[in-house]
Amino acid sequence: MAASFDYEGEPATYEDVGVGQRQQQQQQQTELGYDPNFVPDSVKTFVVHLYRHIREKNVYEIHQMYEGSFQKLSDRMFKESPWPSVDAVAPYVDHDHVFRLLYREMWFRHLYARLSPTPKQRIDSWDNYCSLFQVVLHGVVNMQLPNQWLWDMVDEFVYQFQSFCQYRAKMKNKTEQEIELLRQYDQAWNVYGVLNFLQALVEKSTIIQILEREKEGLEQFTATDGYDYNGGSNVLKVLGYFSMVGLLRVHCLLGDYHTGLKCLLPIDINQSGGVYTCVIGSHISTIYHYGFANLMLRRYVEAIREFSKILIYIFKTKQYHQKSPQYEQILKKNEQMYALLAICLSLCPQGKLVAEDVNTQLREKYGEKMLRMQRYDDEAYVLYDELFSYACPKFITPSAPVYEQPLVNYNQDAYRLQLKLFLYEVKQQQLLSGVRTFLKLYSTIPLGKLATYMEVDEPTVRSILLTYKHKTHAVDSDGKIASNADVDFYIDDVCLQSYCFFILCWKFFISWSPSESGYMKVL
Repeated sequence: MAASFDYEGEPATYEDVGVGQRQQQQQQQTELGYDPNFVPDSVKTFVVHLYRHIREKNVYEIHQMYEGSFQKLSDRMFKESPWPSVDAVAPYVDHDHVFRLLYREMWFRHLYARLSPTPKQRIDSWDNYCSLFQVVLHGVVNMQLPNQWLWDMVDEFVYQFQSFCQYRAKMKNKTEQEIELLRQYDQAWNVYGVLNFLQALVEKSTIIQILEREKEGLEQFTATDGYDYNGGSNVLKVLGYFSMVGLLRVHCLLGDYHTGLKCLLPIDINQSGGVYTCVIGSHISTIYHYGFANLMLRRYVEAIREFSKILIYIFKTKQYHQKSPQYEQILKKNEQMYALLAICLSLCPQGKLVAEDVNTQLREKYGEKMLRMQRYDDEAYVLYDELFSYACPKFITPSAPVYEQPLVNYNQDAYRLQLKLFLYEVKQQQLLSGVRTFLKLYSTIPLGKLATYMEVDEPTVRSILLTYKHKTHAVDSDGKIASNADVDFYIDDVCLQSYCFFILCWKFFISWSPSESGYMKVL
């Protein structure tokens, strides 16, 4: 890493511009309106120094400017307007092609955060990402960038894809010009293009092989937080690493949870100090989508365990991120994960997996609702609907509309489908709540007696018990069947063999013919 640049004798830095001069510049901009070709002195100094630090691979100074100065200048001078255009600042950075792409990436990110992008700006941002990723994939990139910036690239890329899909799906009030633009640029933010770029970054970076070699002690990717201290570049490797998290998020938005978790397999979620934890936004996004995917696949124990760990981490560290640009997003995701944890514990009572501080916060936020959710009546379904709708990702329909048909909004279709699937699972849990109660009360009980208590006949009890086995077991990431149940059972006459047969009959969908002994024992 290059030594920090000495500003002594240099022009005033981006933060040293006088208040009077800054107010004068803002007044000029307000009076004249936004002029993309007007570059304030503070912005000139900012881009000159940022360009210099990138060329020197001075990661510390790049991080300070990216996280601190860029945000301060945005707040002071560009609260309600974009930054100067890339063509306007290009003369101050030797018209460097890669820096222009990086600057435009920040330019569009600021635009999305502070303003509403036009349809053409959405498409231009896609083109810029294509050019930037093509340079990384096929060019010779000899620079080091902060992990925060590299994570933000991947995160913003997926966010803008999600935003474009939502925009395109609201067809009802589109103007003819907007529709024509969508027709003309039909490949912009195409789902296959998005997935291909993320997958290409994973493959070209060889990050999967790097993580495998690291297990054998042949690499130090995690120990160095992905940075290269031998004069090389960290850009491709770290982008490839974060792209695995990006793939998880995209597949969650599409409702393909199994594929999403498969994309994340090379990253050891349980590893202390993994690179994904070095950026708070990456850490939270990874666990949020990982936990949500496990929730939808009925792997409740895994979801509870990871939600509990990340929530206790946020509880202990959030005060250190109060000045971070991501602070509001941290708080939002924190509340969403508490809602998801409440859902998991209502469907799978495994309170022993939850840290005490998290459990206290959870009871304060959702204690009363969780009691009502376990009744499985109409009010409970409303609460499940409410929490799911609040905490779920913003699902997307990635396909383009059929322009020849009447134009209607379909931006809520994917969400409604996922909500329907989730509530169907909740309703199937209704019968199991009674079974769970009896399993906790009795260590041994005849099936006939259990049928009487449940006010059903014996064949129905057997069906309910098989459903319980099915719903309290799920296939984990290793392909093994794991139990989510806090209490289990087997039929007496067949004993352990019958217990194994339950699992096999669920896994291979074999019809089950139980023994005639009529007794059930709790394990």
